[in-house]
Amino acid sequence: MWGAFPIYWKQLVAINPVELIAHRYVWTCVIVVVLVAAQRRFADIRAALGTPRRFGINALSATLLTGNWLVYVWGVNTGHVIETSLGYFLVPLVNVAAGRFLLHEHLRRLQWLAIGCAAAGVALMIFQLDQPPWIALALAGTWGGYSLMRKQSPLGALIGLTVETLLIVPFALAFLLARQFAGRGAFGHVDALSHAYLLGAGIVTAVPLLLFAYGARRIRLSTLGLLQYLAPTVQFAIGVGVYHEPFSRERAASFALIWIGLAAYTADNLWAQRKTLR
Repeated sequence: MWGAFPIYWKQLVAINPVELIAHRYVWTCVIVVVLVAAQRRFADIRAALGTPRRFGINALSATLLTGNWLVYVWGVNTGHVIETSLGYFLVPLVNVAAGRFLLHEHLRRLQWLAIGCAAAGVALMIFQLDQPPWIALALAGTWGGYSLMRKQSPLGALIGLTVETLLIVPFALAFLLARQFAGRGAFGHVDALSHAYLLGAGIVTAVPLLLFAYGARRIRLSTLGLLQYLAPTVQFAIGVGVYHEPFSRERAASFALIWIGLAAYTADNLWAQRKTLR
């Protein structure tokens, strides 16, 4: 589902990306609040916002999530699907680097090799293009930061997403109302199918995330680690095969270095888990 997202957002290419994200927050909030109400877990939400530290962590994670969503939708709808896939290929390696330099975790040799290959791939892309792959780096940075904040939070997937949407949705609603009163809002000015896509933004956001949380508790960590590459791989295939974005040999060389880094990272994870099991 996550891998197929570019096709969904491409149907709304005529709508302002900020407005798309605002709609995404509003309709996601509706869905998760209904789920929380059905489970009678509003006390968990109050507890998540009960202290300044908890409020700050959740506010920062919500801000990073907003930035990630906005960059992703803007990148997809401006013809940079391949570069958005690169951003999510980089995420595991960004997380490893953050663990080393921010949380002072010990890195094994293969993990250092993985980070080095990824850095070389990005450096080669900068040399070839004369500019950094800003979309990919922004996606990797915001999602890596979001992952770090979620690591500091004890909240599960549903309550975490509910808290984050509740913190942002007042701003999203204010933005949508301002555009609507100015006559520039999508509602009432787009076709019926586009209205359906806007209303469905909450479903396509909440369902994959909740399925991920459900599955993550039931499969091995190594399997989960391998599956995390499925979404950017599908995005990459869509960018090349469906939207025919240019993919030169020079760009392929940069991706190859990053993929080598991912292979080293994955091999290290599998080796470490087998050693632990033994």
